[in-house]
Amino acid sequence: LPLSTSRGTGSFTPDHKPLMGEAPELRGFYLGCGFNSAGMMLGGGCGQELAHWIVHGRPEKDMYSYDIRRFHPLLTDHRRWVRERSHESYAKNYSVVFPHDEPLAGRNMRTDPLHEELLARGCVFQERQGWERPGWFTPQGTAPVLQYDYYGAYGNRAHRDYAYGRLLGDEYTFDFPPHHDVIKKECLACRGAAAVFNMSYFGKFYLVGLDAKKAADWLFSADVSRPPGDGYYLAVGGAVAQHNWAHISAVLQDEKFRCQLINSSEDLGMISVQGPASRAILQEVLDADLSNEAFPFSTHKLLRAAGHLVRAMRLSFVGELGWELHVPRPACVPVYQAVMTAGAKHGLVNAGYRAIDSLSIEKGYRHWHADLRPDDSPLEAGLAFTCKLKSDVPFLGREALEKQRAKGLRRRLLCFTVDEKVPMFGLEAIWRNGQVVGHIRRADFGFTIDKTLAYGYIRDPSGGPVSLDFVKSGDYALERMGVTYPAQAHLKSPFDPDNKRVKGIY
Repeated sequence: LPLSTSRGTGSFTPDHKPLMGEAPELRGFYLGCGFNSAGMMLGGGCGQELAHWIVHGRPEKDMYSYDIRRFHPLLTDHRRWVRERSHESYAKNYSVVFPHDEPLAGRNMRTDPLHEELLARGCVFQERQGWERPGWFTPQGTAPVLQYDYYGAYGNRAHRDYAYGRLLGDEYTFDFPPHHDVIKKECLACRGAAAVFNMSYFGKFYLVGLDAKKAADWLFSADVSRPPGDGYYLAVGGAVAQHNWAHISAVLQDEKFRCQLINSSEDLGMISVQGPASRAILQEVLDADLSNEAFPFSTHKLLRAAGHLVRAMRLSFVGELGWELHVPRPACVPVYQAVMTAGAKHGLVNAGYRAIDSLSIEKGYRHWHADLRPDDSPLEAGLAFTCKLKSDVPFLGREALEKQRAKGLRRRLLCFTVDEKVPMFGLEAIWRNGQVVGHIRRADFGFTIDKTLAYGYIRDPSGGPVSLDFVKSGDYALERMGVTYPAQAHLKSPFDPDNKRVKGIY
């Protein structure tokens, strides 16, 4: 491996992380480059993992953040995005990484049809794989993301009185951010009335063809067989959509399934209406009976919304009664406006992903690469119910899960709550009976239960299985910046553990 030195030319990638793994455009061609002048520090471990990757088809450790498949071709083929983001990653090489920071470079690359509509309503955007998605809504007016100013370098004039930059700067803290109360209002409005979330940045794929059912049975651990079984619609978080696309495409090729994956991500928007008032609101917009009997949880229908054909799914990622509307791009604005008009008398508010982060952790819904990583298993994560192990249908990873179940779990994902109102963000140490047994993967503040929530995997220091008795018999504390705080461990979500709200029972 080439070694970086303090002199000479260094390579910087758009997110300041190496490029590793199999190139999706050319199977069998692996990358191990882009070390951002940190080759001496990263070379040994990355070389070992890359060797394992080549031999076994996957790395042994979690290398997701370095995986070349994290980048969408729309971005890597765009010279402005590469130039701007690579410059900013170099400029911020030694900057403190704050929990809610966002890039200023390479912005507004991928915007959905509701972008201008939400910007006018005070949306403060986050960037995920080029997409601009709603972060939260400021009552202070509009905060558009301006063209990158290179921080005043190369003869560029630095922006003056930059509202978006100022809002970001206000969040450069490891305390609760100054907008904590604004996000609280979005969360409590969702729990008490209703909130609308623009999730249009999601990847939307169709899996179709002669072997679509065989492919779905093999790809997905859950039983997704439904009549007539000739096609599947996949909605995937926009930040991981390209990685999912590349993974599924590779499996289809390796297994020689006679089917194809069609990408409709840019063609469809996704509007989610959640909360106890969502049924009353959407009943005025959709031409269908939305009762529990007529439209049960986890089902979908093709319906008309304000005269436009949409796919309505009764799902929730925040733990409330709610529906997702998957809408053709030209219809997004009129459907959104119809929802807002119908919701005005019900207390409907706009909300963003900062609220989703809080609401979802409060409900115990898992986040990819926080609660779930490539080196975690569904059994360890408490997701055994998503695996069709009681059937005899083979699926990718089944043998590994059966072996793990037979041996017993050596670690387990737990929920923790802390009564003291202290911010946590992840990587805090988990103490049990005076010993460190793991670290927090994800943490946030739950406004409904009015406590800090955190999720992390624990191990038994003796190396034995982590039994339920082991979990229940411990006294726990979480360590933040050298200070430990008493914590309570939960095997179920402390909010609505019986899942009544998603069933419309309030």
